[in-house]
Amino acid sequence: MVETSPSTPAVSSPATARTSRRRQRSVRVTVAVALMCLATVAVVLALAVHLFFWLAVAAVFALACGWAAARIVYTELTQSRREAAADRAAQAQAYRVMFTERAGEHAEFTTAMTDRLAARDHEISELEATVLASDQRAMAAEARVQRESRRANDAETALTEAHEQLHGLQAELDEALLAAQTVAAEAEQTEPLALHA
Repeated sequence: MVETSPSTPAVSSPATARTSRRRQRSVRVTVAVALMCLATVAVVLALAVHLFFWLAVAAVFALACGWAAARIVYTELTQSRREAAADRAAQAQAYRVMFTERAGEHAEFTTAMTDRLAARDHEISELEATVLASDQRAMAAEARVQRESRRANDAETALTEAHEQLHGLQAELDEALLAAQTVAAEAEQTEPLALHA
């Protein structure tokens, strides 16, 4: 029987599998075969002698040897069955331990993958929130730019109107100055005459 640790099942190579299938003949079976041969020799010798006494002794001896051989073979058979059952039990225990270890590894792997998936989902939702916030900020900035653009256009329009009004007022001022100068010049010309008169 090959000794195995409880955590690893017994794995045999093809060469050891062939030798383990054909078990070596035990001493018990050899003794049983020897008893049967001895009984056969005794019966043959008794038949050769042709005496009833030796034939009866040989028959009783052969019967005893047959029963002894049967008992020896039965004992060998039960022992080999017990050993085979013990081997199967050890192998089942090894597989049970291996299955328990694999189940633990599977549970750890499942937990790790679940954690990784949860972390990935959390990261995805954070990135989606970041993208959404960026889109909202971009839309708010675009709205501000449009408002500022309208205000700049309105200011430019108001500036153009103010320039036009300024030019109009400048023209009126120039006309008023010209009229004032004309009146002043006429007043100066009329004043010395009024002093002479």
